[in-house]
Amino acid sequence: MKLKTPLIRKQTIGENVLYTLVFVAVYLIPIFNSFLMAEEHIDFYNKVFLAWSIITPYLVLFLINNYILIRFLLNKGRYMWYVVASLSIITTVFTTIELMERNLIISDGHSGVGVLPHQATLADLAWYWNIVLCVFLFAANIGIKKFYESMQKDEDNARLAREVIEAEMYYLKYQINPHFLMNTLNNIHALIDIDAEAAKDGIVGLSDMMRHVVYKSTAERIPFKEDMRFLENYIALMKVRYSHHIDIEFNYPKTISAELTVPPLIFIVFVENAFKHGVSRSKHSYIHINMAVEENMLVARFENSVHQSAQSDKSIGGVGLENVSRRLEYIYGNNYSLDIVSDENRYCVTLKIPKSYES
Repeated sequence: MKLKTPLIRKQTIGENVLYTLVFVAVYLIPIFNSFLMAEEHIDFYNKVFLAWSIITPYLVLFLINNYILIRFLLNKGRYMWYVVASLSIITTVFTTIELMERNLIISDGHSGVGVLPHQATLADLAWYWNIVLCVFLFAANIGIKKFYESMQKDEDNARLAREVIEAEMYYLKYQINPHFLMNTLNNIHALIDIDAEAAKDGIVGLSDMMRHVVYKSTAERIPFKEDMRFLENYIALMKVRYSHHIDIEFNYPKTISAELTVPPLIFIVFVENAFKHGVSRSKHSYIHINMAVEENMLVARFENSVHQSAQSDKSIGGVGLENVSRRLEYIYGNNYSLDIVSDENRYCVTLKIPKSYES
């Protein structure tokens, strides 16, 4: 089986770009310095190359630290080994340079090149100051790497949280589907005894609604008009069953833009809840559903009568409203409102969601 090559994370790219830019800038400083000093010709041999030779040991040590010591010692928790290895390599490099320069001075026989004992031409500092400087370089390297690793960890945690929430949202939507199907089948079952022809029409309507549920509920957004047609089919089925017992109104703007989209299976929860808790077999009942656009918000109001049996039902709203609230919070964050007013004779839900949506 062929293993996939892991993708290079953008934090790693950003970290390496930062290091590259810093060292490129440092290597360009001697050239820019010649321009600032208004020199007629850039002395590459005696100035630029010499400056680069001073910088190069730091670059080599940085690369060793960044790609070897941190990776194989520090990141694996071998802190003491990391400290010992770092100090040993730094000390070895600069003491070696120091000894090479002393031999160079002795063999040259004079100090005409401006080199003094305990002053390294490759580092331009006494060897112990080079060690101190490299310690700060290593510490800065570790700090930058840990900063980028922290950013990567935060991004991974955020992505994992999104994946968990998205999985939960799919679960919540599919929790709604069986609930909706059960209620609709109960309605058709009741229609069989009342009106067989209406029951047949109900089965056709159920087929259309289930097609909507199966193929549209997995989408993140669906057109507002399609969702309204879905509600119309459901309400039409309910009207047949409750035609003599309930006053039903359903109004929504017919001329609304076709580009307006809404989350699937959001409104049906409130409609089902209204029929479940707002209908009495013996008393006058009503369900009024109104959709409107107010400024930049889509406002949906679901109002129904309340009877004693519904008031005594502590589960009014039930799991459905809890699930839809969690979905709304996930989709819109704080940019929505869900207000519920309940008294002895009236239960009203007002949902406001943004008219425009950006994923």
